[in-house]
Amino acid sequence: MEYRIEQLARSAGVAVDTIRFYQGKGLLEAPRRDGRVTWYGEGHLDRLRRIKELQQQGFTLTVIQRFLTGELEPSDEALVAAVTRPSAPQTLTLAELAERSGVAEPLLMSLQQAGLLVPVEGGDEPLYPADDLQAIAAGMKLIGAGVPLGALMELGKDHAAAVDRTARQAVDLFDRYVRERIQSEGGATEAAERRLLEMFNELLEASGTLVRHHFERTVLRAAREHIEKR
Repeated sequence: MEYRIEQLARSAGVAVDTIRFYQGKGLLEAPRRDGRVTWYGEGHLDRLRRIKELQQQGFTLTVIQRFLTGELEPSDEALVAAVTRPSAPQTLTLAELAERSGVAEPLLMSLQQAGLLVPVEGGDEPLYPADDLQAIAAGMKLIGAGVPLGALMELGKDHAAAVDRTARQAVDLFDRYVRERIQSEGGATEAAERRLLEMFNELLEASGTLVRHHFERTVLRAAREHIEKR
């Protein structure tokens, strides 16, 4: 069965302009041309329904395109959803963060520029996880003990850069040695999807524990070496 673009739009429940937009983005194959008339097939309708299904799950068009091209498997859906749409944390505006932390807004903006505060993505107004109050309180303790703000911010910048590199390496390792192995083993898609999500959550918790443990031991070792030098 073939459709004119208006018929395809009605069947898929989308606008004609949306179909043209998807074609321009490479999400939808070009239609068959018969002179000046274009015809769409069942494959186009199935693709539009799949795009709509993935959009309803909250995926961006970039992620959807990776699913459609086969770069991401159907068994990746739960894992991708957990990474790209994590449960929304309690958030505060900058003004609320300043009020509850007792730190002036300009100083909080300086912390954000240093990479020590990262707003939640999305939305017109920057929002910050309420958990940032604990990090701010810890920083204020160090400042109260006499550590200069500038030195603390430089330390934070170095730490943020190092953590970012480590996190990207960890994600790459998970992708190569866990995700690809589970998918290569085959089996039911639902089982693979569930296993991937379980493993990601387990390794996320384990990596956090490992990093904290290593950092504390490293700080203690550095402190001992510093004492011995003096």
